[in-house]
Amino acid sequence: MDKLTPLECLLPSGKQRICLIILNQPLDEDHLNILWKKALLRACADGAANHLYNITLKDRDSFLPDYISGDFDSITAEVKAFYAGKGCRLIETHDQDFTDFTKCLVLLLNEIQTRRLQVDAIVTLGGLGGRFDQIMASIETLHHARSLTELPVLLIQDTSLAYLLKPGNHQLEVNTGLEGDWCGLIPVGGACTTVTSGLKWNLDNQILKFGELVSTSNTYEPVAPGEARKTVTVTTDQPLVWCMGICKEK
Repeated sequence: MDKLTPLECLLPSGKQRICLIILNQPLDEDHLNILWKKALLRACADGAANHLYNITLKDRDSFLPDYISGDFDSITAEVKAFYAGKGCRLIETHDQDFTDFTKCLVLLLNEIQTRRLQVDAIVTLGGLGGRFDQIMASIETLHHARSLTELPVLLIQDTSLAYLLKPGNHQLEVNTGLEGDWCGLIPVGGACTTVTSGLKWNLDNQILKFGELVSTSNTYEPVAPGEARKTVTVTTDQPLVWCMGICKEK
């Protein structure tokens, strides 16, 4: 059974060893600060460097990525020159069959292997906002990641997290204090026969499929005041997107 605490990476006290990819989306400063301090490697996908440059105006030298990759059609000349001048690696990736996110992930995985790093998860800031086609491209990269790595690849943006569950049994811990009220299971890629526990509306060998049944706007099994939420378990026969809310007020 795969075990994961999806939001442990956002706990300042969390022990999860992560690598960080930043996508070309607006950045949450609180999330960035926590994840940057924890990350063993930090990478920007093309225009993500623009967002990093702008949000770190007061202390840019403390936020220098290990590399910036992409076809460089989004990064500005000013930003590119700044990071090049600071010694950050600029890696051009021209393959138009894959997104900058996918290509950046491949480079990151190679770097993890080269450095022999012990990593628990890859966290991606961005990918869940803005253009719908780009959101779907981010989810498609999670499907690519299944053939690239055994590491969980998490998408985090603003108050949402998405993570692709591979076929099998999963145990998700949801008691960090950062979990919002909503969660869901979305069969992006094909029908999934699914069993769950720990949710308000559990599934019992039901088939999740677009046009028939999709578990959106779900929540966690109610517990008495002061008690911890129950662990969520999910069994699926096909890849299945787990998504959940992030509470920014706690």
